[in-house]
Amino acid sequence: MQRFSYEDISQFLPRYLSEDSSEVMKREIERFTKGEISHSLYTNRWLHEKTIYQGDALDEMLVIRLPAPQINPAKAIILSNTCDIDLNNQRLFDSMIVYAPILDLMKYEQALINNQVSASKVSGHLTAICQQIITQIFYLPAGGFLKNDGLVFLHHVCSCVNSSIDRSTITSKRLFTLSDFGHYLFLFKLSLHFTRLTSKVDRGHS
Repeated sequence: MQRFSYEDISQFLPRYLSEDSSEVMKREIERFTKGEISHSLYTNRWLHEKTIYQGDALDEMLVIRLPAPQINPAKAIILSNTCDIDLNNQRLFDSMIVYAPILDLMKYEQALINNQVSASKVSGHLTAICQQIITQIFYLPAGGFLKNDGLVFLHHVCSCVNSSIDRSTITSKRLFTLSDFGHYLFLFKLSLHFTRLTSKVDRGHS
């Protein structure tokens, strides 16, 4: 992933933040553009809310990895937009909630070692993950109720019927809520993974 300067991305900062929150976010973005690893991705402001926010981590989400038929409960991060999964938004169809499982970084490292990947490649790969350089992976440092460092493969996407998630139990299942900077970085990574125009294919016209 190309490193961007603060000037490149400052024009896209949210306009609804307070002056204090804006200053904190600017400092975090400057650190990120310099390649520093941020551990300020989370906030405790919304831990007791029953709303599910984009970027929330929830425990016991059902995960499947096709073509394997097994379905297992796991930690997952919410990809869906907050408004789209608000149960107060009435629709003519069943809304789905989209999420991706959170893997334990240490277990992932051990899996690479077990697959006989060289120590130097493993070390470089983990450094790139922690610096958020790999576009397919979102790194999650330990924090909130996430006890160990984690990672999310943005290409491993699951979904379920939105109304099947009991909002009355959300506070007991929520592992963290992203801070202003954490959410901004999350959207940045999602945009790079899903929407960048790099294929250089002239698709023609009808």
